[in-house]
Amino acid sequence: MATGNSASPSPSGGTATGDPDRTATGSAAPKAAAGGGRSGIDLSIWQLQEPVGSSGSPTTIGPSQLQGGYEDDYFYTDTDGALTFWSPEKGVTTPNSKYPRSELREVEPGGGSANWSLEGTHRMSATLRVVSVTSNVCVGQIHLGEGGGSTKPLLELYYRASGDIVLGTENSPEGGQTLHDVGHVPVGEKWSYTIGVSGGDTIDLTVNGNTTHYPIADSFKSYKQYFKAGAYNQSASDSSTQGAKVAFYSLDVSHS
Repeated sequence: MATGNSASPSPSGGTATGDPDRTATGSAAPKAAAGGGRSGIDLSIWQLQEPVGSSGSPTTIGPSQLQGGYEDDYFYTDTDGALTFWSPEKGVTTPNSKYPRSELREVEPGGGSANWSLEGTHRMSATLRVVSVTSNVCVGQIHLGEGGGSTKPLLELYYRASGDIVLGTENSPEGGQTLHDVGHVPVGEKWSYTIGVSGGDTIDLTVNGNTTHYPIADSFKSYKQYFKAGAYNQSASDSSTQGAKVAFYSLDVSHS
């Protein structure tokens, strides 16, 4: 099972927006046939975590099922070929978070949990659009893995309902985030990002061709890392129709 995240800081800005492609009962919009499209994304290196299951234990779907064309209301190929993640505000969460998610967690090609060292160069690149979001959604993470007791991320990339794109870099494995404004894209428009680390001590972020760098504190260096991507909603309520819907047109990972 994917490791849970701690709660992220409260988002700001933006007007609440429901998912326009879902009915009042919360059923999914029409979608492409299972396995169709998938935007060429390699699902052999991902495990899916969904906002359903039992309390504190969300349902996870392994890479073999994902490659076989697995789809449901929370993860599907939309009619434009985009791999789409839907995370309503009401949903099952991990023990260390109060927010639900429909999100991929990086795994090894054989299915074991990915855990890579900060040394070297590691990149995750995506082209996506946020179709709807009530408040704030995390669309990409580098998360702490083995090496200590923390369940924090190294970084989280947020998209707010205002269209602002914000990078949150964790101050230490014990917690605390510093937020950086890194771009603006209107809701519904495509954009791209690359998040990664290089040299063991630098976070590299590119948003729509604009690259910025951030230092990694020494306290993180005992930890292994892994990538996450999808719709990790940053708001919670009793609504099954309000939430975050994110469509990915490409998603690539590289390690060297």
